[in-house]
Amino acid sequence: MERYKEEFIEFMLECKVLKFGDFVTKSGRNTPFFVNTGFYRTGSQLKRLGEFYAKAIAERFGSDFDVLFGPAYKGIPLSVTTAIALSQEHAVDIRYCSNRKEAKDHGDTGILLGGPLQDGDRVLIIEDVTTAGTSIRETIPLLKAQADVSVTGLCVSVDRQERGESERSALKEISDNYGFPTHAIVTMSEVISYLTSHEVDGRLVIDDKMKSAIDAYYAQYGAKD
Repeated sequence: MERYKEEFIEFMLECKVLKFGDFVTKSGRNTPFFVNTGFYRTGSQLKRLGEFYAKAIAERFGSDFDVLFGPAYKGIPLSVTTAIALSQEHAVDIRYCSNRKEAKDHGDTGILLGGPLQDGDRVLIIEDVTTAGTSIRETIPLLKAQADVSVTGLCVSVDRQERGESERSALKEISDNYGFPTHAIVTMSEVISYLTSHEVDGRLVIDDKMKSAIDAYYAQYGAKD
């Protein structure tokens, strides 16, 4: 595993974005781990987060897109900080764009923030974590309603590798259904492998008991590919 992935896992723990214990997901699943990107709260944290996203995007997608789109609300700061990092760290200067939940009827009117979408734009979507793909099903029609754009891919921070509507993972279902590639900075299998074999701040984050809980969770909800 690349060192920047290991650093990202440690960064999530440091920011308390990645937690292990007893949680309930939005879909009602009892889960032994939880990823909450709302805990990236400071300027330095957002700067580093953008750099991790930018590295993953540069490696997977290069510069073959015009707009970085972050769905409201969590996608707004993600698109901004990553656009900055792409420019500073990779010499890729692209527009950022996000949506409002409700259209604005005065001043900077409309449903979009940032660079306006134009016919022919190639759009890369950036999100925090995709579990069931609901956000993408809402985002694609929104983009198409604004301009004749093509979506070139989706990048998320963590692939939970859980089943979507089928036996496949939500990210792979999205790729199959919409015909564009998907990518994550890290997968949960990478997270689990790293944290069961490396101590962080002098402790083993995933001990035998937690590993058993994670294995049981994936036996029930894990994707088959």
